[in-house]
Amino acid sequence: MSLTNIRLEVMQFLEKNVDSFIEQYLIPVETIWQPSDFLPNSQSDTFFEEVKELQEIAKDLPYDFWVAMVGDTITEEALPTYESWLMEVEGVNNLENNGWSKWVRQWTGEENRHGDLLNKYLYLSGRVNMREVEITTHHLIKDGFEIGTGRDPYKNFVYTSFQELATYVSHNRVSQIAKQYGDNKLSKACKIIAGDEMRHHHAYSEFVNQIFKVDPSEMMLAFQFMMKQKITMPAHFLRESGQSISTAFNQFSDSAQKLGVYTANDYVDIMQKLIDKWQIDKISNLTDEAEKARDYLMKLPARMAKISERIVLPEENYVFKWVQPA
Repeated sequence: MSLTNIRLEVMQFLEKNVDSFIEQYLIPVETIWQPSDFLPNSQSDTFFEEVKELQEIAKDLPYDFWVAMVGDTITEEALPTYESWLMEVEGVNNLENNGWSKWVRQWTGEENRHGDLLNKYLYLSGRVNMREVEITTHHLIKDGFEIGTGRDPYKNFVYTSFQELATYVSHNRVSQIAKQYGDNKLSKACKIIAGDEMRHHHAYSEFVNQIFKVDPSEMMLAFQFMMKQKITMPAHFLRESGQSISTAFNQFSDSAQKLGVYTANDYVDIMQKLIDKWQIDKISNLTDEAEKARDYLMKLPARMAKISERIVLPEENYVFKWVQPA
């Protein structure tokens, strides 16, 4: 059998458990939180007072914080790209509405709330040039992304396992910073978004764990492939108005690293967490090639940690069009 056929067979095998995955890792629409739970109620007589209070607190939050908030928001708002990408993964059949496509749609519904909440908060805060933010979001959806996974479910699930944990880290750190500056409502909102991301991380990492049980060598090689090429962030084509593709992402990464929202050390830490979670050192019945891949993976975090120590961030802060320094 070809690798594609084997992967399709494994996805069909796992599909039998998709309903239990949905029950365990996703939350029914009528039960889960919604963005309006964390925002001023526009139907309330106190709406304008609540917005004024929100804006007063927002004045105290620093420039780098708003850059991180905008970056997180734009990343979440590019959700149409992520759904269309996952619907193309081998084994996901939207036409036949199979179990995997059902998973993707319900996951998308949960993720969609994140951008809705953050976008409305940015709009109400009065600290952000929303038109510039909207242009960047429009560009990002139009440009799409290239994360090097193709339609391979093994590589895609490694990517989503990593990326969901990375977004947890980012939203959780933003929550902590907001709390330090006295914005308890925003802190709570970002924290609950982070909770969703962690729950989704557990789901995708469990998919990988299940694949390791039935196709360990190919799953190991897929993991090595993704770590060798490095995990590309979903917003790596980020750009502002008037810029060429991918221009602003490095500046955004520098800003996030300076603020401590997401750093090179976090990247290494996530890699190690995945190695530990999947118990890479204990996987058995590997081919010689997969054994070499395992050896590479076990040594990689230490190597990457040394490289991250040599990173030098620019002293000058890049000024984004999204938000001007106070």
